Amino acid sequence: MTKDQIKAKNVHHHEPLTQTKNAKLNWLRASVLGANDGIVSIAGLVVGVAGATSSHQIILTAGIAGIIAGAISMAAGEYISVSSARDTEKAMLKKEKYELENFPEEELEELTHIYEGKGLTSKTARAVAEELTANDPYAAHIDAELGIDPEDLINPWHAAFASATSFLGGAIIPLAAILLFPEPIRISMTFISVVIALVITGSISAKVGNANILRATTRVVLGGALAMIVTYGVGRLFNVSGL
Repeated sequence: MTKDQIKAKNVHHHEPLTQTKNAKLNWLRASVLGANDGIVSIAGLVVGVAGATSSHQIILTAGIAGIIAGAISMAAGEYISVSSARDTEKAMLKKEKYELENFPEEELEELTHIYEGKGLTSKTARAVAEELTANDPYAAHIDAELGIDPEDLINPWHAAFASATSFLGGAIIPLAAILLFPEPIRISMTFISVVIALVITGSISAKVGNANILRATTRVVLGGALAMIVTYGVGRLFNVSGL
């Protein structure tokens, strides 16, 4: 590798490193967003159905069907997304191993540049790179360049389970509210229950993403409220309470 190729490789690795770390952080974010999706989608569904009929059986059937479909969809989507990230990790590890076997001197130079970029002097960075390379060049490079532990690759099954479970947990809130409260107040109490739940998930999501809590929570609550208002209006428009 030329020096220009080494520099280009360093630039190339910055993005996958960020993506890899974010992928693991996204497990927590996916759980929070899964709960939020469960709350909003099932709230919109059951409120819309409740606007059309007073039958508990119909509302319960629609709610359960929506929960099952939503949980499976969330799990499948998260599994596909994380599987792609895992494949990227494996490809990066394979590429690094090939480069170490075929370009050892260039890789040593690259490792030196990495530690120089972290603030070490050229002499110290070189000494650190040489010592780490002498001990385990593969481990040294995948840690410094990629930030990947080959024994702890991101697991798509874990992410899928977390997403589906959180969706289910969130979805139970509006379904329970619409069924447990008496008919005269069930819509209003479901609305209140959902808003409270969205405030909680919105706040957690904002903290995980280092976003403004008030702004993020307001967006989530307004979105959920709008979904319930619209679906309730649709339900009232096609009222079938006589069924």
